[in-house]
Parts: sequence; structure tokens; C-alpha cells
Amino acid sequence: MPRPRSPSAERADAQIVARERSPGGDTKGSINLRIEAHTRNLIDDAAAILGKTRTEFMIESARRQAIDVLLDQRLFALDPDRYDAFVGALDNPPAPGPKLKSLLRRVPAWRK
Repeated sequence: MPRPRSPSAERADAQIVARERSPGGDTKGSINLRIEAHTRNLIDDAAAILGKTRTEFMIESARRQAIDVLLDQRLFALDPDRYDAFVGALDNPPAPGPKLKSLLRRVPAWRK
């Protein structure tokens, strides 16, 4: 079952879609996949239920998953109180402790 999407996630989707469009028109490419027969049948059955082709189903599913992965790394929403606490923590980080000071004094492995 798909999880509910917030209005901010929908706006972010629209922004991602806008960035995906190339100014010179749609250039299409291909992706070749080797999959087991039972997986292909599963995809075909799901696509048929939605009235889509295998390609439409796979592209839509992969695109939705890709957007979710990117949004999980870039977007998070906070209520006003938590936002203020978050910004306060960024503006006032704790003083470095002894372990962090030790780590920063170490010579990186690539310089040894």
C-alpha cells in the first residue's frame, strides 16, 4: 500500500520533474534488463491489473522509487517548534569533545 504523500513532497516531485525535462525535447534511451521468469510474470500481472504495459509499469515504479530515495536524502518537514530547535542546534553546535579533537589530529590514511 502506498504511503500518503505530503503537499511538500508533491511540490518536490514537481520540481524534480521540471529538472528532468531537457530544453531540447525528450531524448529517449533504452535500458535492458535480465530478470527471472517469475519476476517478469509478477510485473506483467501487476501491470495488467492497472491497465498498463510492462514498460509503463516499470518506468513509473522505478521513477517513483527514485524520487522517494532522493527525497529521503534531501527533504524533511518539521513543525515550527522543531524547526526552531533544529536551527538552534545548527547555530550553536556543542564544543568538540576529546574524541573529536583526537580524530581531527590524525593523519588521513591517504597521506601516510
